[in-house]
Amino acid sequence: MKIIVALLSNPTIIIGMVAFLGLVVQKKSVSDIIQGTLKVILGFIILGQGANIVVSALIPFSEIFTGAFGLSGLFPDDTALVGALQAVVGVETSYILLFSFLINLLIARITKYKYIFLTGHMMWYFSGAMAVTFYQLGFSTVQIIIFGSIIQGIAHVFYPAIAQPFVRKVIGNDNVAFGFFGSSLICFSSWLGGKFGNKDNSTEDLKVPDKLEFLKDMSVLMSIVMVIIFIVTAVIATPEVVDKVSGGQNSIQYSIMTGLTFVAGILVLLQGVRMFLAEIIPAFKGIAETIVPGAKPALDVPIFYTYAPTAVTIGFLSALTGGLLATFLSSFTGIVVLPAMIIMFFHGAAAGVFGNAIGGRRGAIVSGFLLGFLFTMLVALAVPFLDVTQYGINGLWFASSDFIFIIIIIKLISKLFGL
Repeated sequence: MKIIVALLSNPTIIIGMVAFLGLVVQKKSVSDIIQGTLKVILGFIILGQGANIVVSALIPFSEIFTGAFGLSGLFPDDTALVGALQAVVGVETSYILLFSFLINLLIARITKYKYIFLTGHMMWYFSGAMAVTFYQLGFSTVQIIIFGSIIQGIAHVFYPAIAQPFVRKVIGNDNVAFGFFGSSLICFSSWLGGKFGNKDNSTEDLKVPDKLEFLKDMSVLMSIVMVIIFIVTAVIATPEVVDKVSGGQNSIQYSIMTGLTFVAGILVLLQGVRMFLAEIIPAFKGIAETIVPGAKPALDVPIFYTYAPTAVTIGFLSALTGGLLATFLSSFTGIVVLPAMIIMFFHGAAAGVFGNAIGGRRGAIVSGFLLGFLFTMLVALAVPFLDVTQYGINGLWFASSDFIFIIIIIKLISKLFGL
């Protein structure tokens, strides 16, 4: 059992197994199977390492940022919170992870909703959220596993299904789906933000004077923007805060290198996405033709960044702006939610890409802003529904809007029935 759960908890292994199985059922040659499987795995690893580089740059920036503006409060972070909860609901989390995936396969097999959720770490987050929610309601271990597995198994199909019309606008086809438990808020923000612009005025077609032609290169534009943001933040912060984070390095030098490291991570991530998609789609064809006819792989959020790289930057910066405003307003609820840089980037960047597909440049800006604002306010309003401090966990809460909505619904239903 532990081996199976460990495999399902590792997204790289899941992706590799899917590619291998897909190529085998297509009766590809041994050479093609080995080559295709390894390229899928390598592309996914490259994608993941790019994401890790981005995170490694955002974490110190987040510390300097909160120090610069004197911010303190609750931090939304699924990884840290679910990890801490394993001491309380570790067994339940593991079984929910396993059975929800099997339920997902069953639903995809017997219904018209052919989405197979393949983002392993998001599956783990959802399982932990369901386990602690039902645990806090006083359910038995068996009840927690049954209800948690059913709800999550349905969610594996439901959320990709409602996101697919938006995915189609971004990539122009139905080859892949959105397997990310922040998709509902991203899609809603892009739908609303898209109403403020024109999709024909794409972020990728920005017109600049000849002397500024270099700004049309996404990597150059992002480098300049991020370095300026990092430097300004470091200048505003106290020397003590910067020294603590930088290890005593010169603040300007540290800011420049951290900003450029962030951009390097984005470039690595995008390269991994290109390699991964080039191999996983033809490999998945075997599963779609045999095991689950018509199946679509629901994949992690970075796969969409290559379709509008400039919108990635715009979405992130807009989300950060919206998140900061919401942080200020959330103080009036009695719960200050800090702008989580990792969330603002990965979710905000997607809102920028999706917003651009619907409403162009203005759509990307408004969508990113709405994502940052709505996400932060959602967390502030949802915290009272689930108290994790009773397990000795302070300053953390969930960060994925899709299952935050479900937590709220479950808690409201439980109150209605007096549970």
